[in-house]
Amino acid sequence: MKKLKVGMFMDSWYPDINGVILVMDNLIKNMQDYADITLVVPTTGSEEDDGNYPFKVIRVDSIPLLKTGYKLGMVDVKYLKYKRLFKKLDFDIIHIHSPFALGRLGIRVAREKNIPVIATMHTRWEFELKKYLKSNLVTKVGIKHLIKSYNKCYSCIALNNALVKVYKDYGYKGKMDIIRNGTDLEIVANPKESRGKINKMFNLDDKERVLLFVGRITSVKNIFFILDVLKRLKEINFKYKMIYVGNGPDYEKLGKKIKEYAMQDEVILAGKIMDRQLLKEIYNRADLFIFPSLFDASSLVQIEAASQETPTIFVEGSVTSDTVENNVNGFKEKEDIELFAKRIISIFNDQKLYNSVKKAAKNDLAMSWKDIAKDTYDYYLKTIKSYQEENHSEDNIN
Repeated sequence: MKKLKVGMFMDSWYPDINGVILVMDNLIKNMQDYADITLVVPTTGSEEDDGNYPFKVIRVDSIPLLKTGYKLGMVDVKYLKYKRLFKKLDFDIIHIHSPFALGRLGIRVAREKNIPVIATMHTRWEFELKKYLKSNLVTKVGIKHLIKSYNKCYSCIALNNALVKVYKDYGYKGKMDIIRNGTDLEIVANPKESRGKINKMFNLDDKERVLLFVGRITSVKNIFFILDVLKRLKEINFKYKMIYVGNGPDYEKLGKKIKEYAMQDEVILAGKIMDRQLLKEIYNRADLFIFPSLFDASSLVQIEAASQETPTIFVEGSVTSDTVENNVNGFKEKEDIELFAKRIISIFNDQKLYNSVKKAAKNDLAMSWKDIAKDTYDYYLKTIKSYQEENHSEDNIN
């Protein structure tokens, strides 16, 4: 079988780490049997592992964007260099994962090769842009500029129905289809042994309730709302241990706030954990995953938690909770410290409901990357066929 030739473009890649990188990594790994993928990403200065991938990696010269952790590809400045490079490469379709410099390069390459370009919409941009631009007006202008890239695509992939509405509100005019995110985690094989290991690692009593957050330690993830809820739980004498897994720009600030609240005995900052087996065991040991982010579109961590039968509590109305039904395969509550704290207590006071929700979370939400990659591949085929039929039809008219 002839492999489909796919160009995948993104403005970040390893050794950096974020949710979009993990999505791309899992898609590429699970498409190796039927797609020949060329990855186009920025330089970072640490590309020694590029030769070890079972796919081609092209690094585009870039410079760091101060205080953001992102890279700016020098696409426009050096376009002639990359134009010659891409002219030699054969693609059937281009898939971009951001609307910035590398995404715009992907759109340009697709136009010159007369092939379709699609984009996956991963992010609610108003939160990310406002954090750095510090202005509602400038943020709106920035979103309007980013949407121009999406509107140049043949079609786009959204992660859930709520995100479809968000991007339509942004001004996206084109075709949109939904393909959800997945997980590579399978249920822990030896739960008793694993539980003992995590208890020892974090000095946990075996009967202690464990609450968990995994992700970037940044205010846009609502991490300080979590801490305020935890403070309230302590005040009303609800016993728990909380583990924050991750690193980020607000890590030190969170640590200071924990000390200010005198909650060092209740809250553990575990830092970044890259070991997937260890992370899986932490998810498995946790009793409840707390994810009140309004920023996320469809976070991988809530799916990873579900894979270990650990249910998640979200803020009611958040985009990332769109695939979750309250009290069926997850929990939702208003973004109110008192109500959120009381809801957590009520979850643990109803063992029958809790057991039902955690089973449903795994069954309903923990889709495998293997299945998601096949859905994406089928979407590539459908898009190419549709694009060719439209172009052929236009040729006949002309």
